[in-house]
Amino acid sequence: MSSAEIKALHSAKPAAETVRKIRKIARILEGEHGPKTWSKRHDPLSQLIMTILSQNTTDTNSQRAFQSLKEQFPDWLQVRQAQVQDVAKAIRCGGLAHIKAHRIKELLAQICREHADCDLSFLRDWPTERIKVFLARFVGVGEKTIACVLLFALNRPVMPVDTHVLRVSRRLGLMPPQTSAGKAHQLLQAAVPKDLVYPFHLNLIQHGRMTCKARNPACDRCSLSRECRIYPVFPKHNR
Repeated sequence: MSSAEIKALHSAKPAAETVRKIRKIARILEGEHGPKTWSKRHDPLSQLIMTILSQNTTDTNSQRAFQSLKEQFPDWLQVRQAQVQDVAKAIRCGGLAHIKAHRIKELLAQICREHADCDLSFLRDWPTERIKVFLARFVGVGEKTIACVLLFALNRPVMPVDTHVLRVSRRLGLMPPQTSAGKAHQLLQAAVPKDLVYPFHLNLIQHGRMTCKARNPACDRCSLSRECRIYPVFPKHNR
């Protein structure tokens, strides 16, 4: 997406009907999956590394990899000083271990050069846009990773878009069917009310895992079927 398109999306006001639909969907999802209250999961650097580990794998595998890494290396400075093969061994259960080990090592090397204590807690005092620019400098850190750090570590109302969020949002008609993940970040960020970002994100993911699956979605028992653009026309052999 070009800078002009991003600027236009930021300045464009979402249609009132879209915002009303999002609030209705959020109420339905909360009724089905329960309310979600923000609580800090990790410090900013830990969340950044956790999100890198989550790329192209399941939450279960990425959490196991993160736990294994922390057991092997109690602090991030030790990871910075370790051999790549040792880091890869520690995170092997998360998949793509050598790629992620190199990425984490490069990330920590750059952070430790700039901040000797290898800590990003200072980001809590920065405005959101400045944090986005800072994190975007690192190789392998894209919009989803930045949004996860902002939302989960810093309690900023920034909407991460993973495969579940993208798929369910498209099917619900919150964006055109072929919308890319990059554009979806901008569209949802503009449309989702700030007070709903955290619970809406988590409940969309939960709904995508349990009901609105990529293959064989459980359309007949979906609480959002009346809001969905593909139900009841979704081919029965794909349900």
